[in-house]
Order: sequence, then C-alpha cells, then structure tokens
Amino acid sequence: MPEAALIIRRVRPDDAAAIAAAMSDPEVARGLLQMPYGSEEFWRKRIAEMPAGNSAQEIMLVAERGGFVVGNAGLHGMNALRRRHVAGLGISVNRSAQGQGVGSALMAALMDWADRWAQILRIELTVFSDNEAAIGLYRKFGFVHEGTHRAYALRDGVYADVHAMARLHPQPPALP
Repeated sequence: MPEAALIIRRVRPDDAAAIAAAMSDPEVARGLLQMPYGSEEFWRKRIAEMPAGNSAQEIMLVAERGGFVVGNAGLHGMNALRRRHVAGLGISVNRSAQGQGVGSALMAALMDWADRWAQILRIELTVFSDNEAAIGLYRKFGFVHEGTHRAYALRDGVYADVHAMARLHPQPPALP
C-alpha cells in the first residue's frame, strides 16, 4: 500500500495534543530547547493566542500524513523595531517520521513564506552542536554557522553547546 501524501498546513488548536505528545517523546525532546512533558493545554493556548491575518509576524505549520500530525515548524518574528526583518525558527519532527522528508517539506514551506510573502530578510536558529541531521537540514536551506554558544542549555543533566545559524534572504526584494 502506498504511503499517504504529506500535507503541510497552518496549525489548528486541535493539533495541540499531537504536538504535546511529539515534543514529550524523550528522543525528540533532547534535540529541542523546549522543556519535556509539555501539556496539551499549553500548546492549545499558544496556538489560540498566535497572531493571525495580514499583520501576523509569525506562522506555525504542521506536517500531516494519513490524518496524523508528524511534525511542526514555525517562524516567530521579532518585536523590536530594528529587528523586524528577523524571525526565529523552530522545528520538530516526530521520531517515527524522521528521515522521510518531513523536515525538508516544512522548511521549504517556511522559506517560501518568509522569502515571498513576509518580508523577512534574516532567519535565525540555535541547534545542539551534536545534532548533525538538523545541521544538515539547515545547511540544505542556506543556513550558515555563525558561532557556538558554549554550555548554552541543560540537556540530560549536562550543559550542552549549541551552534547559532542564520540564513539571509537569497534574493531580497527590489523595487521594479
């Protein structure tokens, strides 16, 4: 039987349970800067309070396959006037869906939104320095290593380093 098609769509409040469950998976959680054991209520509130419409400086997407959420990713704009051209990126792929193109599909959709619609010039992220799969994914989409933050975050009882990576718009909009 062929595998169900991957659908990328905007997050909905009823996705909260799936997102909370995925981010509570110990193998997924150790690659994120989120705290483990996030609640469905936390994610439902975060999704419900997310700005929407033409003035929103952020977007959160999910990847759905066969009716199940298998990943999520978002771009979160900066509020400071001098940093409004910047967004932070976060992404998570369920353990069962890793290595299947889910991360690439989410990244492609976010880069399209950022480059063609949202006037975002710079996208920033941090990634644990030993997360080679994620670093490879980010490089595939034009992110470059800008530095390393030593002992940045506590993970599994040990302070771990992260790399700061960023991507500048490959073809910034120009006047006609």
